[in-house]
Amino acid sequence: QVQLVESGGGLVQAGDSLRLSCAASGRTFSSYGMGWFRRAPGKEREFVAAISWNGDRQYYADSVKGRFTVSRDNAKNTVYLQMNSLKPEDTAVYYCARSSHIVATMNIYDYGYWGRGTQVTVSS
Repeated sequence: QVQLVESGGGLVQAGDSLRLSCAASGRTFSSYGMGWFRRAPGKEREFVAAISWNGDRQYYADSVKGRFTVSRDNAKNTVYLQMNSLKPEDTAVYYCARSSHIVATMNIYDYGYWGRGTQVTVSS
């Protein structure tokens, strides 16, 4: 059974940075792409970033490109989301998810395992 546990969320001011972590259980972590999604109040869950199984490909939503960086450490079974220059519109619950593929995808339906999420609140 795959378990994903996010951490690192919190309350910050606009312009600040946060680093989210997602620790995964199981031996197959390094065989799959990983993604970050978020759900803002009153909105649908949306794609944020994704990284391929070996980290050589990353994809970002246009809204976070240039500010967020996704990375992974397969030795630690952990994926990260470095968030810089945070904006109030980044306020959301952030979820990590494991893809069913080795590649990184932006399609929410490609992800079969999800964490419970971590709250990020950015004040203006």
